[in-house]
Amino acid sequence: MSAPVGIVLVSHSAELAAGLHLLVQQIGSDAVPVVTAAGTGDGRIGTSYELVRAAVEDADRGGGVLVLADLGSSVLTTRTVLDDHPRADVVIADAPFVEGAVAAVVTAASGADLQTVANSAEEARHVRKL
Repeated sequence: MSAPVGIVLVSHSAELAAGLHLLVQQIGSDAVPVVTAAGTGDGRIGTSYELVRAAVEDADRGGGVLVLADLGSSVLTTRTVLDDHPRADVVIADAPFVEGAVAAVVTAASGADLQTVANSAEEARHVRKL
């Protein structure tokens, strides 16, 4: 089996990211590394450049890393990290945070490659609830 795609959840809120992490762990597989970068280094609401950078490194098992960010400055911070440390095997998804994370983890658990995992997360935007 090839190396799994890692998933990074970037959020302003450590509690929000922890809850989503718990959800995708229960749905996905222990084989998919899911790492959070949430809040600031001192526990406040916000986004930390260093936490995002460290999470990307921590999630990397050789299959690439997909980053999902919740909103606003978490997207900007993530883009800055990726611009400062460019790698072809690390991408940010334009996807809804919860639905995208679930789709990404399920797809990564099936052994899919980075592009397929990213596409799955982004396609979650179009799934109707009603």
